[in-house]
Amino acid sequence: MGRTLTYPKRSSNTVNRYNHRATYDLGAIHSIINSSQVLHVSFSPGPEDPFPAIIPMIGQMGSFEYPSADIDEPLECYLHGYVSSRIMNLARGSQEGLPICIAASKVDGLILSLTPNSHSYNYRSAILHGYAHLVTDEAEKLWAMELVTNSVLQDRWKHSRVPPDRAEMSSTVILKVKVVDGSGKIRDGGVSDEKKDYANEEVTNRVWTGVVPVYETFGAPIPSAQNKVAEVPDYITDFVENKNDENRTYAKEAAQVTLPKEEQH
Repeated sequence: MGRTLTYPKRSSNTVNRYNHRATYDLGAIHSIINSSQVLHVSFSPGPEDPFPAIIPMIGQMGSFEYPSADIDEPLECYLHGYVSSRIMNLARGSQEGLPICIAASKVDGLILSLTPNSHSYNYRSAILHGYAHLVTDEAEKLWAMELVTNSVLQDRWKHSRVPPDRAEMSSTVILKVKVVDGSGKIRDGGVSDEKKDYANEEVTNRVWTGVVPVYETFGAPIPSAQNKVAEVPDYITDFVENKNDENRTYAKEAAQVTLPKEEQH
């Protein structure tokens, strides 16, 4: 039985509140990052600006050196961006790498309790801290662009015009983030209320409690005005169907998980 690889606990990534929900497992954290359509990337724009910057980006965990590495092994995070964006310029000017934080979150259910204070979400969240460098190697950049493209929709890269031309390669920049630590936080289960409220029949007879599952749904593909392909390809319809089933199943099963003792009253 293999050992579980985890990120080291540091002051920057240690979960303090509700720490029984924390995970430092590489597999769990990388899975949350890779299943999120949008990653929020924060960084310091410099001493002249007192506010931290945060931008939405598309990204994916992977390893160019070891492309067969599994999700629960050490990986880098590759972020896709435009050549003249501020984060790219800052990373370009940093020899040590630009310190950044990557955050992802997914809501899996609305927890409707007896009292407002006990309302919550079922959710999955993850953060990574690391140093971002521009990918300059042509082969690695092309590999990372394929990785990110296929994270949008599985197998999309080979079903499009590839490879990108010289102008497209020049305008696109890939950031490679060497991760130094990370953590995740997961809440699943049902309603958790105080004993005093469970014992109050006036409240329990009046207030509906339970979980509303929340999951991302991909709709039926709509062709563009310029589209000349009569039928939607199977790889697209299969992706939509499989992702919808996967998301729906997770949210419904998460709502039925038995709560840990720390959350039972």
